[in-house]
Amino acid sequence: MAEPFFHRNSFFLIIIVAVLVSSFVLLYFKINRESSDSVSSNDEVVKILFILEEEGIPISTNMIAFYSKTKRAIMFDIPNNTGMILDELGRTDGISSLYKEKGVEVFKSKIERLTGIKIPFYIVCSIKDFSYSTDMLGGISLFIPTPVDVMKDEKRILLPSGSVLLDGEKAKDYLLYTSENDNEGDATSRKQKAIIAFFRRLNDEVAYIFDSKHFSSISSSFKSNMESRELKLMFQSLSSLDLERLSPQRVTGSIRLVDGKELLFPFRDGLQLKEIIRQTLSTLASEDGVTLERVYALEILNGTEIKNLAKTTAEIYSSFGYDVVQIGNAESSDVKNTLLIDRIGNPAIAKIVSQVIQCSNIQTAEITRNEEYYGTETGVDFTLIIGSDFNGYFVTSNDKK
Repeated sequence: MAEPFFHRNSFFLIIIVAVLVSSFVLLYFKINRESSDSVSSNDEVVKILFILEEEGIPISTNMIAFYSKTKRAIMFDIPNNTGMILDELGRTDGISSLYKEKGVEVFKSKIERLTGIKIPFYIVCSIKDFSYSTDMLGGISLFIPTPVDVMKDEKRILLPSGSVLLDGEKAKDYLLYTSENDNEGDATSRKQKAIIAFFRRLNDEVAYIFDSKHFSSISSSFKSNMESRELKLMFQSLSSLDLERLSPQRVTGSIRLVDGKELLFPFRDGLQLKEIIRQTLSTLASEDGVTLERVYALEILNGTEIKNLAKTTAEIYSSFGYDVVQIGNAESSDVKNTLLIDRIGNPAIAKIVSQVIQCSNIQTAEITRNEEYYGTETGVDFTLIIGSDFNGYFVTSNDKK
């Protein structure tokens, strides 16, 4: 009788293992699918860390965020000598030390803390591979204001002035050279311009570079936490951005000497940087390029019977850098038209806020409590009341019959 009992147990064990394996496989594909969807999403801001490194040390680290609907993007350089208390290393040091000693994932997590935003993706490229990829694209076009004639590591670097097409080797020289005539931020600006020129060139060569054969060759130059399909989608998105309106920025602060190293400590312990990034993110949905004066506080109320709709909408607005201070339910669960209430009397800013979900129904005056729908007015700049015309991403129409 023992043998059948053994076989029954073995049979059930096999079923359990099969179920677990199936669950893990389904979970894996679900995560990959959601990750791919977030890369190509038109409804949220996509954020990525783009790192150029040399000999295992980052020489340029940029947080890039973009919104596919408006093709607008922001770009923030994180200097290698950004000073922080690095708990992972047990000391205060430049953030690049974390990259060298702990790797890109820990490095990315620290930058998320520094900027105050989640950055799901990263792309890493060595200077050598960047040079190779530049040659594959036929060079990158840049404007160099004055001729360059400097010595670096016993090598003379010569670059002409004006609009020039740089091959891979010249692009490498452009990225790495420094000059005694450089003003603060010039070297950082050059690296950012080279990266933007690379994205622009991708767009120029889109038919050539994004076919399976050639993209496979160029993608081998990049290390990323994205699969091949995701990486292709990311580069396609980056190349299609409105790069002419992209104004690169950089972390600023005060220089202090720590253990013989000059470290840059962001102003106000990094709070100013977080505020600037959140404000800049908020402008990505603006089609007219209006700059916001500060971070605006939102209240989001669900006027439908769809559960958690206010919460998911809050996540969309948070991804743009808005401060969602309150979510809840509206007085009615039968609101037809989504409504944005402007409580500060600023139509220009209200338009930017509404563009995130393509809402055209805006009331500039405050709503009083004797009216049908209202929100909590204290400490709130705008109240968004979600109606049945909102599909979870944007308002489909304010003219439903």
